[in-house]
Amino acid sequence: MELSRMSRLRSQVTKLVPLLIVVALLSQRGAESRKARRLDSFEYNAISCRAHSASITDFGGVGDGKTSNTKAFKDAINQLSQYSSDGGAQLYVPAGKWLTGSFNLISHFTLYLHKDAFLLASQDLNEWPVIKPLPSYGRGRDAAAGRYTSLIFGTNLTDVIVTGDNGTIDGQGALWWQQFHKGKLKYTRPYLMEFMYTDNIQISSLTLLNSPSWNVHPVYSSNILVQGITIIAPVTSPNTDGINPDSCTNTRIEDCYIVSGDDCVAVKSGWDEYGIAYGMPTKQLVIRRLTCISPYSATIALGSEMSGGIQDVRAEDIKAINTESGVRIKTAVGRGGYVKDIYVRGMTMHTMKWAFWMTGNYGSHADNHYDPKALPVIQGINYRDIVADNVSMAARLEGISGDPFTGICIANATIGMAAKHKKVPWTCADIGGMTSGVTPPPCELLPDQGPEKIRACDFPTESLPIDMVEMKKCTYRINYL
Repeated sequence: MELSRMSRLRSQVTKLVPLLIVVALLSQRGAESRKARRLDSFEYNAISCRAHSASITDFGGVGDGKTSNTKAFKDAINQLSQYSSDGGAQLYVPAGKWLTGSFNLISHFTLYLHKDAFLLASQDLNEWPVIKPLPSYGRGRDAAAGRYTSLIFGTNLTDVIVTGDNGTIDGQGALWWQQFHKGKLKYTRPYLMEFMYTDNIQISSLTLLNSPSWNVHPVYSSNILVQGITIIAPVTSPNTDGINPDSCTNTRIEDCYIVSGDDCVAVKSGWDEYGIAYGMPTKQLVIRRLTCISPYSATIALGSEMSGGIQDVRAEDIKAINTESGVRIKTAVGRGGYVKDIYVRGMTMHTMKWAFWMTGNYGSHADNHYDPKALPVIQGINYRDIVADNVSMAARLEGISGDPFTGICIANATIGMAAKHKKVPWTCADIGGMTSGVTPPPCELLPDQGPEKIRACDFPTESLPIDMVEMKKCTYRINYL
């Protein structure tokens, strides 16, 4: 009886095993099928969302750090351009090392970099087209001829976004720096990003490394948001300015960390007679929550190319560490133009050469055709709530003989001098203005007006239009095949 029961059980198990195997295989295939159809998504904040999406891999992109993806980027953007008037498009760059030369963006477009995506700038000069000098400069900055197109470039665009989950764009600039120092460049070095004649720009949540020259250069553009950018270059690298708004209106730069071989933010508007003729100022600029390290240059520079004018700049909550100067005004005879209505408050500086620096003899002309009668107007420069320590010299303020810098106001500023500071902490010439609550006591050209004037260097209360921009929550869906 027991043997009979055991025999029946073995027979049932024998029949059941194939069925279990089939079920297991079907389950595995079902899981694979579900995996093939699985859609992941991520969200990000942007001024505009897009109706269409694609990945660089859809266009033959190879993220091995060796294969050139210049054609893949151009093909992708060309293909996605069909959606510019149909909700726009976004191009996703996944994890990997994507070697590429220069490529142009389009309107109503988003370039998004995964957190482990690295765009690597090509070392092949054939992948960098040459374009004309900027009309407000008359020549290139490195050479009189044209200039190499920026890695990411766009002109005459509307609504363009470069963002990511702190993805990285590496300019691999050492080759360019060497050529610059050797004087072997026929054309001006490329920037990492440049947008010309463009309205509504967002550059955010990225890391920019080792740019050949300037990192971010919006020029002749408006309504610009630069947000959450980390910029890093060797402090000895030439002209690796961080962010350079140039003849731009309504710009906001915020929450950025910059280590640079040149000015962390450089505000510009054209060079000598070319900038005067072009006549396009930079105005309505907000800079806030900026951290800067630049031992040989400025935290924020106004100029020296300021011939189209600079007006209504508002900087607050600025931190500078081991940086040559705080907010520096750079100009010269022949520049023309103006720098006026500048407001700085809440600035903290540690280990500086100068806390305040203005110079009217910067020189560095585009050519010998500048007008020596073109004198710049510098007026309405306001600093308040400033704290600094380990400073070699409190201020170096040098206007132009016969063309003084006026309306300088410094209030509630405490400058802690370094152990080996200059014997005379302030030097002043051809300037005029007032101070209140400033330590150490300033020069006679900036007389102390007493504690009742501590709020004199006021900050504008009304908001600029760029602060009214509302961000949207955008989604990108990844289809795993």
